[in-house]
Amino acid sequence: MMFSRRAAATLPAPEDTTSPRSTAPELHIRAFRVGFVGALGVLLALFLGVIVGQLSTVILYVALALFLALGLDPVVSWLQRRGMPRWTAILIVFAVVIGVFVALIAVIVPIVVGQVTTTINNWPQIVRDFKNSDFVAWVGSFSGSSWVEDTAASIGSWLGDPNNIGVLTGGLFAVGAGIAGGLTGATIVLILTLYFAISLDSMKRYAARFVPASSRAGFTEVGQDITGAVGRYVIGQLTLGAVNGVLSLIYLTIIGAPVPILLAFIAFLCSLVPLVGTLTGAVIISLVCLAASPATGVAAAIYYLIYMQVESYVISPRIMNKAVAVPGALVVIAAVAGGTLGGVLGALVAIPIAASLIIIVHKVVFPRQDAA
Repeated sequence: MMFSRRAAATLPAPEDTTSPRSTAPELHIRAFRVGFVGALGVLLALFLGVIVGQLSTVILYVALALFLALGLDPVVSWLQRRGMPRWTAILIVFAVVIGVFVALIAVIVPIVVGQVTTTINNWPQIVRDFKNSDFVAWVGSFSGSSWVEDTAASIGSWLGDPNNIGVLTGGLFAVGAGIAGGLTGATIVLILTLYFAISLDSMKRYAARFVPASSRAGFTEVGQDITGAVGRYVIGQLTLGAVNGVLSLIYLTIIGAPVPILLAFIAFLCSLVPLVGTLTGAVIISLVCLAASPATGVAAAIYYLIYMQVESYVISPRIMNKAVAVPGALVVIAAVAGGTLGGVLGALVAIPIAASLIIIVHKVVFPRQDAA
């Protein structure tokens, strides 16, 4: 009995679970503070989105200038390997680029101005010649020429209405403003490209400082591979455009196409766009030649059908396989996605971005997976 009392005295007292004083941490939900912080986050995100939207043109200029600087870097590096200082190589490359650009402008602008002036001054005669042209007669032999005459008469009546002069003048002013804005943008991009080309090596070293020292060597190697791929792609695309432009100039001159220099320049510009560029240029040039003469239009269409096959299976593989090793299916997907998101410039940069991702996968992702 004594043992039972002593054992009962030594047993711990039962814990009062009903006590309001609990040792568990209390969870206080301050709804106002959470809602206020969330609202500030949403407002900050909207503010940043507005800033990015306002600076979209500047961001586009910077991205395009960096893209061009990477494209010119292989040529600069090649001149450096020949014993030339980097600043001298950059000046020579930019002098050549600016010289070619000025020469093209000096040749193309007078042609465009002359054609526009001639069209304005001789519009009634152009309409009469168009009605009596071989093209109208050729089209009329299939579907009748009444619709062509009605269309030309409607255009002439619209241009002769004084109420439409303001609309036409406003459109011309808008075109002029667009051309002036384009020249300003080209100047800004050219200056930024010069700065980026000069400081490209220091930019690479500065970017490597953000990576831990243990991974810096691998980051530098991958960065060199990516910049090299972008540069080779730009050079390869310019080479394809130059080949198309030169061959177009020779052939269009032989068949007697109108303004062959301007049409060859259009072929060069369109060839810079992946996949659909050459086809677009071929359609435009063929239509212009067709308006001048059915025989010339058919000859131009046949030539571009043959050229596109040769470019796809002979010229492009020899140039682009050395420039960017990207599978064909990925090229199509990247170009379509880039064109959808960013238009022509998006299509231009989509393929080197795809090549960069492939390099990152091969140099970073796969080695980590193999070492795991």
